[in-house]
Amino acid sequence: MTATPGLPFANPHDPRTSAHGIITVTELTSQIRTTLESSFAEVWVEGEITNSRLWKTGHLYFTLRDEHAQLKAVMFRSAVRYLRFTPEDGLRVVARGRVSVYEPKGEYQIVCEHLQPQGIGALQVAFEQVKRKLSDDGLFDPERKRPLPLLPRQIGVVTSLDGAALRDILQVLTRRHQTAHVVIYPTRVQGEGAAAKIAEGIERLSQAEGIDVIIVGRGGGSLEDLWAFNEEPVARAVAAATVPVISAVGHETDTTLSDFVADVRAATPSAAAELAIAGRTDLVDRVDQLTGRLRAAVLDALRRSRTRVLELDRRPGVTSWPARLASHGRHTAELTHAISSALREALASRLSHVHAVRIRLDTREPSRRVEANRTRLVAADERLSATSTHRQQKLRAQVSHLTGRLGALSPLGVLARGYAVCWNDKQTRILRDSATVSVGDNVAIRLARGRLSARVTGKK
Repeated sequence: MTATPGLPFANPHDPRTSAHGIITVTELTSQIRTTLESSFAEVWVEGEITNSRLWKTGHLYFTLRDEHAQLKAVMFRSAVRYLRFTPEDGLRVVARGRVSVYEPKGEYQIVCEHLQPQGIGALQVAFEQVKRKLSDDGLFDPERKRPLPLLPRQIGVVTSLDGAALRDILQVLTRRHQTAHVVIYPTRVQGEGAAAKIAEGIERLSQAEGIDVIIVGRGGGSLEDLWAFNEEPVARAVAAATVPVISAVGHETDTTLSDFVADVRAATPSAAAELAIAGRTDLVDRVDQLTGRLRAAVLDALRRSRTRVLELDRRPGVTSWPARLASHGRHTAELTHAISSALREALASRLSHVHAVRIRLDTREPSRRVEANRTRLVAADERLSATSTHRQQKLRAQVSHLTGRLGALSPLGVLARGYAVCWNDKQTRILRDSATVSVGDNVAIRLARGRLSARVTGKK
Protein backbone atom coordinates (compact mmCIF):
# COMPACT_ATOMS: atom_id res chain seq x y z
CA MET A 1 0.00 0.00 0.00
CA THR A 2 1.31 3.42 -0.95
CA ALA A 3 0.28 6.65 0.74
CA THR A 4 -0.16 9.96 -0.95
CA PRO A 5 2.27 12.52 0.52
CA GLY A 6 0.62 14.83 3.01
CA LEU A 7 -2.29 12.42 3.73
CA PRO A 8 -1.35 10.23 6.73
CA PHE A 9 -3.05 6.90 7.26
CA ALA A 10 -3.60 4.86 10.39
CA ASN A 11 -0.75 2.65 11.51
CA PRO A 12 -1.99 -0.95 11.49
CA HIS A 13 0.61 -1.83 14.16
CA ASP A 14 -0.75 0.81 16.52
CA PRO A 15 -2.36 -1.03 19.49
CA ARG A 16 -5.20 1.46 19.45
CA THR A 17 -6.31 0.20 16.03
CA SER A 18 -7.73 -3.10 15.10
CA ALA A 19 -6.34 -5.55 12.60
CA HIS A 20 -8.32 -3.76 9.85
CA GLY A 21 -6.73 -0.33 10.60
CA ILE A 22 -9.86 1.22 12.16
CA ILE A 23 -9.36 4.53 14.03
CA THR A 24 -11.68 6.75 16.05
CA VAL A 25 -13.45 9.86 14.77
CA THR A 26 -11.35 12.05 17.03
CA GLU A 27 -8.13 10.56 15.73
CA LEU A 28 -9.19 10.97 12.12
CA THR A 29 -10.33 14.56 12.69
CA SER A 30 -7.06 15.37 14.43
CA GLN A 31 -5.03 13.95 11.54
CA ILE A 32 -7.11 15.91 9.01
CA ARG A 33 -6.60 19.08 11.04
CA THR A 34 -2.85 18.53 11.14
CA THR A 35 -2.75 17.94 7.41
CA LEU A 36 -4.84 21.03 6.58
CA GLU A 37 -2.96 23.36 8.91
CA SER A 38 0.41 22.23 7.55
CA SER A 39 -0.70 22.38 3.92
CA PHE A 40 -2.67 25.68 4.11
CA ALA A 41 -0.74 27.64 6.74
CA GLU A 42 -1.42 30.93 4.94
CA VAL A 43 -3.96 31.45 2.16
CA TRP A 44 -5.73 34.42 0.59
CA VAL A 45 -9.41 33.81 -0.11
CA GLU A 46 -11.81 36.05 -1.98
CA GLY A 47 -15.57 35.86 -1.41
CA GLU A 48 -18.80 37.46 -0.28
CA ILE A 49 -19.63 37.71 3.42
CA THR A 50 -22.84 36.07 4.67
CA ASN A 51 -24.20 35.16 8.11
CA SER A 52 -21.90 37.67 9.82
CA ARG A 53 -22.22 37.67 13.62
CA LEU A 54 -20.14 39.44 16.25
CA TRP A 55 -20.41 37.56 19.57
CA LYS A 56 -20.22 39.05 23.04
CA THR A 57 -16.77 37.52 23.40
CA GLY A 58 -15.54 39.78 20.60
CA HIS A 59 -15.05 36.97 18.07
CA LEU A 60 -16.48 37.42 14.56
CA TYR A 61 -18.10 34.45 12.80
CA PHE A 62 -19.15 34.58 9.13
CA THR A 63 -19.23 32.62 5.89
CA LEU A 64 -17.37 33.31 2.64
CA ARG A 65 -19.11 32.20 -0.51
CA ASP A 66 -18.99 32.49 -4.27
CA GLU A 67 -21.23 31.14 -7.04
CA HIS A 68 -20.41 27.47 -6.36
CA ALA A 69 -19.15 26.99 -2.80
CA GLN A 70 -18.97 28.42 0.68
CA LEU A 71 -16.41 28.42 3.49
CA LYS A 72 -16.97 29.04 7.19
CA ALA A 73 -14.67 31.63 8.71
CA VAL A 74 -13.81 32.97 12.14
CA MET A 75 -11.87 36.02 13.20
CA PHE A 76 -10.80 36.16 16.83
CA ARG A 77 -11.07 39.25 18.99
CA SER A 78 -7.32 39.97 18.84
CA ALA A 79 -7.62 40.48 15.06
CA VAL A 80 -11.10 42.09 15.05
CA ARG A 81 -9.86 45.03 17.10
CA TYR A 82 -7.62 46.14 14.21
CA LEU A 83 -10.43 46.24 11.62
CA ARG A 84 -11.12 49.71 10.24
CA PHE A 85 -14.58 48.73 8.93
CA THR A 86 -17.52 46.58 10.04
CA PRO A 87 -17.96 43.33 8.09
CA GLU A 88 -21.49 43.20 6.69
CA ASP A 89 -23.45 40.62 4.72
CA GLY A 90 -23.08 41.11 0.98
CA LEU A 91 -19.67 42.79 1.20
CA ARG A 92 -16.98 41.21 -1.01
CA VAL A 93 -13.69 40.88 0.82
CA VAL A 94 -10.26 39.31 0.62
CA ALA A 95 -9.34 37.29 3.71
CA ARG A 96 -5.89 36.14 4.77
CA GLY A 97 -5.57 33.29 7.23
CA ARG A 98 -4.97 29.61 7.80
CA VAL A 99 -7.27 26.64 7.22
CA SER A 100 -8.16 24.66 10.32
CA VAL A 101 -10.78 22.21 11.59
CA TYR A 102 -13.33 22.84 14.32
CA GLU A 103 -13.14 19.36 15.85
CA PRO A 104 -16.41 19.33 17.94
CA LYS A 105 -18.42 19.64 14.69
CA GLY A 106 -15.91 18.23 12.24
CA GLU A 107 -16.10 21.38 10.09
CA TYR A 108 -13.15 22.94 8.35
CA GLN A 109 -12.87 26.71 8.41
CA ILE A 110 -10.49 29.55 7.75
CA VAL A 111 -9.13 31.42 10.75
CA CYS A 112 -8.79 34.99 9.42
CA GLU A 113 -5.95 37.18 10.56
CA HIS A 114 -6.57 40.01 8.09
CA LEU A 115 -9.66 41.20 6.21
CA GLN A 116 -9.96 43.91 3.60
CA PRO A 117 -12.73 44.96 1.20
CA GLN A 118 -12.27 43.96 -2.38
CA GLY A 119 -11.55 46.80 -4.76
CA ILE A 120 -11.78 49.69 -2.21
CA GLY A 121 -9.89 50.46 0.97
CA ALA A 122 -11.02 49.49 4.44
CA LEU A 123 -11.03 53.11 5.56
CA GLN A 124 -13.35 54.10 2.73
CA VAL A 125 -15.74 51.27 3.61
CA ALA A 126 -15.67 52.27 7.27
CA PHE A 127 -16.26 55.91 6.28
CA GLU A 128 -19.34 55.02 4.24
CA GLN A 129 -20.69 52.70 6.96
CA VAL A 130 -20.43 55.28 9.74
CA LYS A 131 -21.71 58.03 7.45
CA ARG A 132 -24.79 55.97 6.58
CA LYS A 133 -25.44 55.19 10.26
CA LEU A 134 -25.15 58.83 11.34
CA SER A 135 -27.33 59.96 8.47
CA ASP A 136 -30.04 57.45 9.45
CA ASP A 137 -29.93 58.88 12.99
CA GLY A 138 -30.59 62.39 11.61
CA LEU A 139 -27.23 63.89 12.62
CA PHE A 140 -26.78 65.47 9.17
CA ASP A 141 -30.20 67.18 9.09
CA PRO A 142 -29.94 70.93 8.39
CA GLU A 143 -32.74 71.59 10.91
CA ARG A 144 -30.49 70.67 13.85
CA LYS A 145 -27.71 73.08 12.82
CA ARG A 146 -27.36 76.01 15.22
CA PRO A 147 -26.24 79.54 14.32
CA LEU A 148 -22.96 80.83 15.70
CA PRO A 149 -23.16 83.36 18.56
CA LEU A 150 -22.91 87.01 17.58
CA LEU A 151 -20.48 88.03 20.34
CA PRO A 152 -18.73 84.97 21.81
CA ARG A 153 -17.32 85.59 25.28
CA GLN A 154 -15.22 82.42 25.44
CA ILE A 155 -14.08 80.22 22.54
CA GLY A 156 -13.19 76.59 23.23
CA VAL A 157 -10.55 74.87 21.07
CA VAL A 158 -10.00 71.09 20.91
CA THR A 159 -6.73 70.33 19.10
CA SER A 160 -3.08 69.46 19.63
CA LEU A 161 -0.76 71.90 21.39
CA ASP A 162 2.03 71.05 18.95
CA GLY A 163 0.08 71.45 15.73
CA ALA A 164 -0.01 74.38 13.35
CA ALA A 165 -3.82 74.55 13.68
CA LEU A 166 -3.64 76.05 17.18
CA ARG A 167 -1.07 78.67 16.10
CA ASP A 168 -3.24 79.68 13.15
CA ILE A 169 -6.36 79.99 15.32
CA LEU A 170 -4.61 82.07 18.00
CA GLN A 171 -2.98 84.29 15.37
CA VAL A 172 -6.33 85.15 13.79
CA LEU A 173 -8.04 85.74 17.13
CA THR A 174 -5.18 87.94 18.36
CA ARG A 175 -5.28 90.06 15.20
CA ARG A 176 -9.03 90.51 14.95
CA HIS A 177 -10.34 90.01 18.50
CA GLN A 178 -7.77 91.05 21.12
CA THR A 179 -10.25 90.58 23.99
CA ALA A 180 -11.16 87.02 23.02
CA HIS A 181 -10.90 84.50 25.87
CA VAL A 182 -9.73 81.14 24.51
CA VAL A 183 -10.04 77.88 26.50
CA ILE A 184 -7.82 75.13 25.03
CA TYR A 185 -8.35 71.42 25.60
CA PRO A 186 -5.09 69.76 24.44
CA THR A 187 -5.44 66.32 22.91
CA ARG A 188 -3.95 63.96 20.38
CA VAL A 189 -5.47 64.32 16.92
CA GLN A 190 -4.25 61.11 15.29
CA GLY A 191 -3.29 57.58 16.24
CA GLU A 192 -4.93 54.98 18.44
CA GLY A 193 -7.11 56.43 21.20
CA ALA A 194 -7.19 59.93 19.65
CA ALA A 195 -10.92 59.74 18.86
CA ALA A 196 -11.82 59.04 22.49
CA LYS A 197 -9.69 61.98 23.66
CA ILE A 198 -11.20 64.34 21.09
CA ALA A 199 -14.75 63.29 22.08
CA GLU A 200 -13.85 63.81 25.75
CA GLY A 201 -12.51 67.30 25.01
CA ILE A 202 -15.70 68.29 23.19
CA GLU A 203 -17.84 67.02 26.05
CA ARG A 204 -15.74 68.76 28.73
CA LEU A 205 -15.76 72.13 26.96
CA SER A 206 -19.47 71.78 26.20
CA GLN A 207 -20.17 71.41 29.93
CA ALA A 208 -17.80 74.21 30.99
CA GLU A 209 -19.46 77.43 32.11
CA GLY A 210 -19.15 80.41 29.80
CA ILE A 211 -18.10 78.60 26.61
CA ASP A 212 -20.14 79.99 23.68
CA VAL A 213 -18.61 78.15 20.69
CA ILE A 214 -16.15 75.25 20.19
CA ILE A 215 -13.59 74.83 17.39
CA VAL A 216 -12.53 71.24 16.71
CA GLY A 217 -9.80 70.58 14.18
CA ARG A 218 -6.25 69.99 13.09
CA GLY A 219 -3.96 70.63 10.12
CA GLY A 220 -3.90 68.67 6.90
CA GLY A 221 -2.71 65.11 6.39
CA SER A 222 -3.49 61.78 4.81
CA LEU A 223 -6.76 59.92 5.25
CA GLU A 224 -5.15 57.85 8.00
CA ASP A 225 -3.94 61.02 9.78
CA LEU A 226 -7.43 62.54 9.70
CA TRP A 227 -9.22 59.30 10.55
CA ALA A 228 -9.89 60.16 14.21
CA PHE A 229 -12.39 62.79 13.02
CA ASN A 230 -14.23 60.12 11.00
CA GLU A 231 -14.90 57.88 13.99
CA GLU A 232 -18.39 57.62 15.43
CA PRO A 233 -17.57 58.78 19.03
CA VAL A 234 -16.25 62.12 17.74
CA ALA A 235 -19.24 62.68 15.46
CA ARG A 236 -21.72 61.92 18.24
CA ALA A 237 -19.84 64.14 20.69
CA VAL A 238 -20.09 67.02 18.19
CA ALA A 239 -23.82 66.38 17.77
CA ALA A 240 -24.39 66.19 21.55
CA ALA A 241 -22.55 69.44 22.34
CA THR A 242 -24.71 72.05 24.06
CA VAL A 243 -23.04 74.94 22.17
CA PRO A 244 -22.39 75.40 18.42
CA VAL A 245 -19.37 73.51 17.07
CA ILE A 246 -17.11 74.54 14.15
CA SER A 247 -15.28 71.66 12.45
CA ALA A 248 -11.93 72.64 10.88
CA VAL A 249 -10.12 69.47 9.86
CA GLY A 250 -7.33 69.47 7.27
CA HIS A 251 -7.37 71.63 4.17
CA GLU A 252 -10.24 72.86 2.07
CA THR A 253 -10.37 69.64 0.01
CA ASP A 254 -10.42 67.36 3.08
CA THR A 255 -13.83 66.22 4.31
CA THR A 256 -14.54 64.24 7.50
CA LEU A 257 -17.69 63.06 9.25
CA SER A 258 -17.25 65.72 11.91
CA ASP A 259 -17.68 68.29 9.12
CA PHE A 260 -21.09 66.82 8.26
CA VAL A 261 -22.27 66.75 11.90
CA ALA A 262 -20.86 70.11 13.03
CA ASP A 263 -23.03 73.21 13.03
CA VAL A 264 -20.55 74.97 10.73
CA ARG A 265 -17.75 73.54 8.60
CA ALA A 266 -14.61 75.63 8.07
CA ALA A 267 -12.12 74.97 5.28
CA THR A 268 -9.10 75.52 7.54
CA PRO A 269 -8.43 76.25 11.25
CA SER A 270 -7.75 79.89 10.33
CA ALA A 271 -11.13 80.08 8.60
CA ALA A 272 -12.73 78.57 11.73
CA ALA A 273 -11.31 81.40 13.84
CA GLU A 274 -12.62 83.92 11.30
CA LEU A 275 -16.09 82.32 11.46
CA ALA A 276 -16.09 82.24 15.28
CA ILE A 277 -15.67 86.02 15.48
CA ALA A 278 -17.36 86.90 12.20
CA GLY A 279 -20.42 88.20 14.05
CA ARG A 280 -18.34 90.51 16.22
CA THR A 281 -16.26 91.71 13.26
CA ASP A 282 -19.32 92.37 11.15
CA LEU A 283 -20.97 94.18 14.04
CA VAL A 284 -17.90 96.38 14.64
CA ASP A 285 -17.66 97.18 10.93
CA ARG A 286 -21.37 97.94 10.81
CA VAL A 287 -21.11 100.21 13.87
CA ASP A 288 -18.14 102.04 12.35
CA GLN A 289 -20.04 102.47 9.09
CA LEU A 290 -23.17 103.77 10.85
CA THR A 291 -21.05 106.06 13.03
CA GLY A 292 -19.50 107.63 9.95
CA ARG A 293 -22.87 108.06 8.27
CA LEU A 294 -24.37 109.57 11.43
CA ARG A 295 -21.48 112.01 11.84
CA ALA A 296 -21.82 113.11 8.22
CA ALA A 297 -25.59 113.49 8.56
CA VAL A 298 -25.27 115.57 11.75
CA LEU A 299 -22.65 117.84 10.24
CA ASP A 300 -24.78 118.32 7.13
CA ALA A 301 -27.86 119.11 9.24
CA LEU A 302 -25.90 121.62 11.32
CA ARG A 303 -24.55 123.27 8.19
CA ARG A 304 -28.00 123.58 6.65
CA SER A 305 -29.49 124.87 9.93
CA ARG A 306 -26.77 127.47 10.28
CA THR A 307 -27.39 128.66 6.74
CA ARG A 308 -31.12 128.86 7.39
CA VAL A 309 -30.61 130.87 10.57
CA LEU A 310 -28.38 133.35 8.77
CA GLU A 311 -30.97 133.77 6.00
CA LEU A 312 -33.76 134.42 8.53
CA ASP A 313 -31.61 136.82 10.50
CA ARG A 314 -31.26 139.07 7.45
CA ARG A 315 -35.03 139.46 6.94
CA PRO A 316 -36.60 142.80 8.04
CA GLY A 317 -39.23 141.18 10.23
CA VAL A 318 -36.64 139.32 12.21
CA THR A 319 -34.27 142.22 12.94
CA SER A 320 -36.44 143.53 15.84
CA TRP A 321 -37.01 140.14 17.44
CA PRO A 322 -34.60 140.80 20.38
CA ALA A 323 -36.74 143.77 21.57
CA ARG A 324 -39.97 141.83 21.20
CA LEU A 325 -38.41 138.86 22.98
CA ALA A 326 -37.33 141.12 25.86
CA SER A 327 -40.89 142.55 26.12
CA HIS A 328 -42.38 139.10 26.24
CA GLY A 329 -39.73 138.16 28.79
CA ARG A 330 -40.78 140.99 31.13
CA HIS A 331 -44.46 140.08 30.74
CA THR A 332 -43.62 136.47 31.48
CA ALA A 333 -41.69 137.50 34.59
CA GLU A 334 -44.67 139.55 35.86
CA LEU A 335 -47.04 136.67 35.29
CA THR A 336 -44.62 134.32 37.01
CA HIS A 337 -44.44 136.60 40.07
CA ALA A 338 -48.26 136.89 40.25
CA ILE A 339 -48.71 133.16 39.98
CA SER A 340 -46.06 132.56 42.64
CA SER A 341 -47.80 135.00 45.06
CA ALA A 342 -51.18 133.40 44.48
CA LEU A 343 -49.73 129.95 45.06
CA ARG A 344 -48.02 131.05 48.28
CA GLU A 345 -51.27 132.55 49.66
CA ALA A 346 -53.25 129.44 48.72
CA LEU A 347 -50.63 127.25 50.29
CA ALA A 348 -50.60 129.30 53.52
CA SER A 349 -54.40 129.06 53.76
CA ARG A 350 -54.28 125.32 53.23
CA LEU A 351 -51.55 124.94 55.84
CA SER A 352 -53.62 126.92 58.39
CA HIS A 353 -56.64 124.75 57.73
CA VAL A 354 -54.52 121.60 58.05
CA HIS A 355 -53.12 122.84 61.39
CA ALA A 356 -56.61 123.43 62.78
CA VAL A 357 -57.78 119.99 61.65
CA ARG A 358 -54.70 118.41 63.22
CA ILE A 359 -55.49 120.06 66.59
CA ARG A 360 -59.02 118.66 66.49
CA LEU A 361 -57.72 115.27 65.53
CA ASP A 362 -55.22 115.33 68.40
CA THR A 363 -58.03 115.77 70.92
CA ARG A 364 -59.78 112.75 69.43
CA GLU A 365 -56.71 110.75 68.70
CA PRO A 366 -57.38 107.03 69.26
CA SER A 367 -54.02 106.52 70.93
CA ARG A 368 -54.83 109.02 73.66
CA ARG A 369 -58.19 107.41 74.28
CA VAL A 370 -56.53 104.02 74.41
CA GLU A 371 -54.00 105.35 76.92
CA ALA A 372 -56.77 106.75 79.16
CA ASN A 373 -58.64 103.45 79.05
CA ARG A 374 -55.40 101.64 79.86
CA THR A 375 -54.93 103.85 82.95
CA ARG A 376 -58.45 103.10 84.13
CA LEU A 377 -57.95 99.40 83.55
CA VAL A 378 -54.72 99.43 85.58
CA ALA A 379 -56.46 101.16 88.50
CA ALA A 380 -59.40 98.72 88.32
CA ASP A 381 -56.95 95.81 88.21
CA GLU A 382 -55.19 97.06 91.35
CA ARG A 383 -58.51 97.41 93.19
CA LEU A 384 -59.58 93.96 92.06
CA SER A 385 -56.28 92.51 93.22
CA ALA A 386 -56.57 94.16 96.66
CA THR A 387 -60.17 93.01 97.06
CA SER A 388 -59.25 89.48 96.02
CA THR A 389 -56.36 89.40 98.51
CA HIS A 390 -58.56 90.63 101.37
CA ARG A 391 -61.25 88.11 100.49
CA GLN A 392 -58.71 85.25 100.43
CA GLN A 393 -57.33 86.26 103.85
CA LYS A 394 -60.84 86.38 105.31
CA LEU A 395 -61.77 82.96 103.89
CA ARG A 396 -58.46 81.52 105.10
CA ALA A 397 -59.21 82.73 108.68
CA GLN A 398 -62.67 81.17 108.54
CA VAL A 399 -61.26 77.88 107.30
CA SER A 400 -58.65 77.89 110.10
CA HIS A 401 -61.35 78.53 112.73
CA LEU A 402 -63.58 75.77 111.39
CA THR A 403 -60.61 73.40 111.20
CA GLY A 404 -59.91 74.02 114.91
CA ARG A 405 -63.47 73.34 115.82
CA LEU A 406 -63.56 70.21 113.69
CA GLY A 407 -60.38 69.00 115.34
CA ALA A 408 -61.85 69.47 118.78
CA LEU A 409 -64.93 67.44 117.87
CA SER A 410 -63.06 64.73 115.94
CA PRO A 411 -63.11 61.19 117.47
CA LEU A 412 -59.45 60.91 116.61
CA GLY A 413 -58.74 63.76 118.97
CA VAL A 414 -60.52 61.93 121.78
CA LEU A 415 -58.57 58.77 121.06
CA ALA A 416 -55.38 60.74 121.14
CA ARG A 417 -56.13 61.67 124.79
CA GLY A 418 -56.06 58.00 125.87
CA TYR A 419 -59.56 56.80 125.06
CA ALA A 420 -60.46 53.78 122.92
CA VAL A 421 -63.41 52.58 120.88
CA CYS A 422 -64.67 49.01 121.33
CA TRP A 423 -66.30 47.15 118.40
CA ASN A 424 -67.94 43.75 118.12
CA ASP A 425 -65.91 40.98 116.54
CA LYS A 426 -67.14 41.76 112.99
CA GLN A 427 -66.66 45.54 113.53
CA THR A 428 -70.18 46.27 112.43
CA ARG A 429 -71.26 48.19 115.55
CA ILE A 430 -69.71 50.06 118.49
CA LEU A 431 -70.17 48.50 121.96
CA ARG A 432 -71.68 50.94 124.42
CA ASP A 433 -73.24 48.51 126.95
CA SER A 434 -71.61 45.48 128.55
CA ALA A 435 -74.90 43.68 128.32
CA THR A 436 -74.54 43.41 124.58
CA VAL A 437 -71.60 40.96 124.86
CA SER A 438 -71.02 37.70 126.68
CA VAL A 439 -68.00 36.26 128.39
CA GLY A 440 -65.80 34.58 125.80
CA ASP A 441 -66.84 36.86 122.89
CA ASN A 442 -64.14 38.39 120.74
CA VAL A 443 -64.06 42.16 120.45
CA ALA A 444 -61.97 44.70 118.46
CA ILE A 445 -60.50 47.77 120.14
CA ARG A 446 -59.50 50.88 118.13
CA LEU A 447 -56.75 53.00 119.66
CA ALA A 448 -55.34 56.32 118.58
CA ARG A 449 -52.61 54.26 116.87
CA GLY A 450 -53.45 50.74 115.78
CA ARG A 451 -56.11 48.12 116.71
CA LEU A 452 -56.35 45.29 119.26
CA SER A 453 -58.20 41.98 119.20
CA ALA A 454 -59.41 40.89 122.69
CA ARG A 455 -61.67 38.25 124.35
CA VAL A 456 -64.15 39.06 127.15
CA THR A 457 -63.16 37.18 130.34
CA GLY A 458 -65.60 38.97 132.62
CA LYS A 459 -68.00 41.84 132.77
CA LYS A 460 -69.62 44.08 135.38
